Amino acid sequence: MKNIKFDFAAGLVVFFVALPLCLGISLASTSYSGVDGMADFKGIVFPGLIAGIIGGIVVGTFSGSKFGVSGPAAGLVSIVSAAIISFGGFENGGFEKFVLAVAIAGVIQLILGFLKAGFIAYYVPFSVIKGMLAGIGVIIISKEIPHFFGYDKDPEGDLSFNQVDGENTFTELGNVFDNIHMGAMTIALISIVILIIWGRKFIKENKVLGMIPGPLLAIVASVIIAILFKGMEGFAVGADHLVSVPTPKNFDQFKGQFYFPDFSAFTDIKVYTAGLTIAIVASLETLLCVEATDKLDPNKGSTPMDQELKAQGIGNIVSGLLGGLPITQVIVRSSANIGAGAKSKKSAIIHGVLLLGFIIAAPGLLNMIPRSTLAAVLILIGFKLASPAIFKQMFKAGWSQFIPFVVTIVSMYFTDLLTGVGIGLGVAILWILYKNYSISYFVQNDGRKEGEPIRLALSQHATFLNKANIMKTLDKIKDGSSVVLDLSKTIDIDYDINEAIQEFKTSAKERNITLEIIGQEKIEMNQAIH
Repeated sequence: MKNIKFDFAAGLVVFFVALPLCLGISLASTSYSGVDGMADFKGIVFPGLIAGIIGGIVVGTFSGSKFGVSGPAAGLVSIVSAAIISFGGFENGGFEKFVLAVAIAGVIQLILGFLKAGFIAYYVPFSVIKGMLAGIGVIIISKEIPHFFGYDKDPEGDLSFNQVDGENTFTELGNVFDNIHMGAMTIALISIVILIIWGRKFIKENKVLGMIPGPLLAIVASVIIAILFKGMEGFAVGADHLVSVPTPKNFDQFKGQFYFPDFSAFTDIKVYTAGLTIAIVASLETLLCVEATDKLDPNKGSTPMDQELKAQGIGNIVSGLLGGLPITQVIVRSSANIGAGAKSKKSAIIHGVLLLGFIIAAPGLLNMIPRSTLAAVLILIGFKLASPAIFKQMFKAGWSQFIPFVVTIVSMYFTDLLTGVGIGLGVAILWILYKNYSISYFVQNDGRKEGEPIRLALSQHATFLNKANIMKTLDKIKDGSSVVLDLSKTIDIDYDINEAIQEFKTSAKERNITLEIIGQEKIEMNQAIH
């Protein structure tokens, strides 16, 4: 319990970060047009809040991640929207079928955990993981700038480049100039000044001031300023610039916000297809975020991946049964958790408890918070993930690290997390192939004296990746030369390399090349195996 004050402060910060994301992702996931009888449906927010609560309390309890925080993920928005539409939309009970698919996805994740499928995350290179973190940071900053200036047309959860309303990230940034709200922008500027000051060393080392979380102080200050701005022309902060949490007037209205699974669809193959899709995408996104969170861990801890899959599975089963959105570990909340000084996974649980408590007991208080101050909090988080120092570090690490890093960022920005990581991983693999081709595994003694043979030495492991360069080197040897092929240090030879050597032996006779092979027995052994 000695760390509870740190975990509570961190949990409070994550709560304020998670709240607008839960609302925004829920709206982005459930809003759509063009379904018969449901044109311009505005979406619902409660499923996102349920996922946030379950992600904090349930997943946080079973997870082995020290700092990871789970909840609804922006990366699943398109999958959720497509699944709901495929089930007929809200008016035809499509959402009830969808949440059944979420519960089934949880069962699949649980099975994957027992099958020890978590090892997949370890095959993602460091450069791609760093690119993923920086990409998230760049996206957060781009998406929160409009809210910072009071242009709150789109929810915070609308993190994709191409948006459902026909706009994209660039056009929305352009729209800011014609829609600046002086009151919201003033609040955001004051909030970011408070956050920067509260991040300074002299504040952290003060026994009294250091106990007050900077984001909490900024939010309290923003609420007070918003109240003072009431009635001031051009500065009054209306409801459309504030957080919007459902405020049911009685228990029946509260109960009416839940959408429970339609178990009559248990035999519908489309439910299982959607469940499998959610399970695969959510698992991959979670494993990538876990790996990224471990990289941010100041103590460089290692999360048991299989346990995390099981925890996510349990969370999605519960979320689906209660009518919530799919859950994954989310890097935005996890990085906020680490930055806020969390010491254990209790902070993730505390953030879930705070979400539940405020939604039930005091939703009206949450609706007093300006969205611009939350944008200030998120922009600073984004800057920490994508700071110039990180770009400088990756550039100094060399092109083999910097190129996949940048490609991952750009790909994520214009697509989504999984696509961006996939493209970055592909570039990293292509770079490895290129290096294997360009670096000769033959060492040619160009400084030999007249009459001495050309000496070529094969490396320890000769694989098919080296075949092109080896054949190119052998083809350049002049007719009539004397060649020594040294295999003394070679441990294993691929069939492809063995074939190239055999072809050279045959052509050497026609080209009047004298060939001596040191370690001939290794080729003979290779032939015997094949």
